[in-house]
Amino acid sequence: MAPPSPRRRTVPNFALYGAAAGRTLLDIVHHERIPVRSSLFNFDIQPHFHDALIQTLYATKGAGEAFFDGRVWKVEPPWLIVVPARCVHGFRFRSDTDGHVVTAAQSAVESVALTVAPELLTFLRTPMALTVDPASSRAAPLEALFDAIGREAECQERWQFAAGLSLTVALFVQIARLGESAQLSANPARSRLAARIERFRRLLDEGCYARHPVASYAEAMGVTSGQLTRLCREAFGVSAIAAIDARAVHEAKRLLGYSTLSVKQIASELGFRDDAYFGRFFRKQTGLRPMEYRAKASVRQASR
Repeated sequence: MAPPSPRRRTVPNFALYGAAAGRTLLDIVHHERIPVRSSLFNFDIQPHFHDALIQTLYATKGAGEAFFDGRVWKVEPPWLIVVPARCVHGFRFRSDTDGHVVTAAQSAVESVALTVAPELLTFLRTPMALTVDPASSRAAPLEALFDAIGREAECQERWQFAAGLSLTVALFVQIARLGESAQLSANPARSRLAARIERFRRLLDEGCYARHPVASYAEAMGVTSGQLTRLCREAFGVSAIAAIDARAVHEAKRLLGYSTLSVKQIASELGFRDDAYFGRFFRKQTGLRPMEYRAKASVRQASR
């Protein structure tokens, strides 16, 4: 199996793998065992992406390969994988692989992280594959957290989403600790492409509240606008301006779904010259007017 093609227009967008994607899911924390879905596809998960969902996989049995952002990771048990929203990825696992998969609404997890620990955003937005030392004190809570998320996903009780979301943020605290520990102990040389992708992601996070042009990001990275567009097409399958717009839309959805700011205030927050222009932009990107999106988000949250 080859690494995923960088041309996203040919890559399927799923809610959960094999299930057609619908509207953005604002209130999902889903748990299942790895073989439940992977075994249906002979443990060979073809390149795809999730428009608004982040996935975390953890297994203590089975090995394989993970593909994302033009890189290939060999995974040996126990292993942990994080796949952020919009990241094209694929897997090939050994048939004896078992463990957990947690799928959550990226914007919801980020909203909580932004309030309690903004540093977690890096670990929520960066693809990651780690081999976990089972003897490590930082690894010990992982199984318990995945189990707890699984119980909440099945209980169908009041405040289920709030509990699952809180546990998912707690899970990412442990993942961040593991990631930082791995960086300090191993500090492996990173490819030039991966380093530039990470740099661009950080700049997008910092600049998503201003409508900076491609040239501004390129200058900050020390490359030309053409080089930045080639980087984006290689890493994300889209142009640089499309990547910038996608980050703005992601933030707009978060603010519309989880804040009481007016559309005019959100437009101003995100650096748009007026709310009418923001409305046209949002509708072009999502197919919905901002207030239509907010109304649908409110209905989903009220029905929980």
